[in-house]
Amino acid sequence: MTRLTAEVPLELAGMRLDQALAELFGDYSRSKLQTWIKSGRVLVNGSMLKPKDKLEGGEEITLDAEPEVVITCEPEEIPLDIIYEDDSLLIVNKPAGLVVHPAVGNWSGTLLNALLHHAPNLETLPRAGIIHRIDKDTSGLLMIAKTLQAHNSLAQQLQDREITREYLAIARGRMTAGGTVDEPIGRHPTDRKRYAVKNSGKFAVTHYRVIQRFTGHTLIRVKLETGRTHQIRVHMAHIRYPLVGDQVYGGRFQMPPHCSEHLEQALRSFKRQALHAAKLGLRHPVTDEYLEWEQPLPEDMVNLLEALAENEQQQTLA
Repeated sequence: MTRLTAEVPLELAGMRLDQALAELFGDYSRSKLQTWIKSGRVLVNGSMLKPKDKLEGGEEITLDAEPEVVITCEPEEIPLDIIYEDDSLLIVNKPAGLVVHPAVGNWSGTLLNALLHHAPNLETLPRAGIIHRIDKDTSGLLMIAKTLQAHNSLAQQLQDREITREYLAIARGRMTAGGTVDEPIGRHPTDRKRYAVKNSGKFAVTHYRVIQRFTGHTLIRVKLETGRTHQIRVHMAHIRYPLVGDQVYGGRFQMPPHCSEHLEQALRSFKRQALHAAKLGLRHPVTDEYLEWEQPLPEDMVNLLEALAENEQQQTLA
């Protein structure tokens, strides 16, 4: 049994205990949470309440969660690029092309299948301990909890925006300066597989700064303040600097002016969004020590940057 804790945020004031628990511990079913409330495994400021009792906000919740098998996917022997591992935490460098979680069209061959093979006990954790996701065609760092206690801690840090997440991306267009995109994101009104900036969407903030400029492209470092689905891709397309290779949000393929044959070939052959999760920082769920990791760009993005730099040099000499 693992004790999980959470403070009830003020925005949940007036909500029933079982409803608030579903918000705070969303990885467990409503029926399971109600069972735990009734069996005395949930305490509110040290006292037992009924599922229908209302909360005021600010209460301290303790939940004695019982580990049980919650993952039914098959373990698969898929290589993992492990950057860090101890008894409670696992950091991996995901290659582009690897799906994080099984879904329609990708029921096997995912990071989750690989994790279950690497650490079978992850079958008792929601989503096999995966705290956050990055898109199939995005490369870079991901954190995985190996215990319920670690899962609770990391999920809370993510919710409180205490996790450092920085990305490197190659955008179409020459930026003059960095900036911030503060625009809500929600489901696209007509295409349910896409997302878009819309007034009814969820709060989303993306900070970006210029690392290197080219004639028709810019290498940027992006820092997430929130973590909405496709956030960077949607926000950069919204300000008319879509990511190179983005098949969903990039619009019609465009060749920059004065483009060499080498660069044209490099751009046409780059079939994924040029996005890499380069830095990840967090407080260790057991020691509370701040830890941070960085991963250099993968080979395909390095090759594209070399082609852009070579083209830039040729133009300067012309």
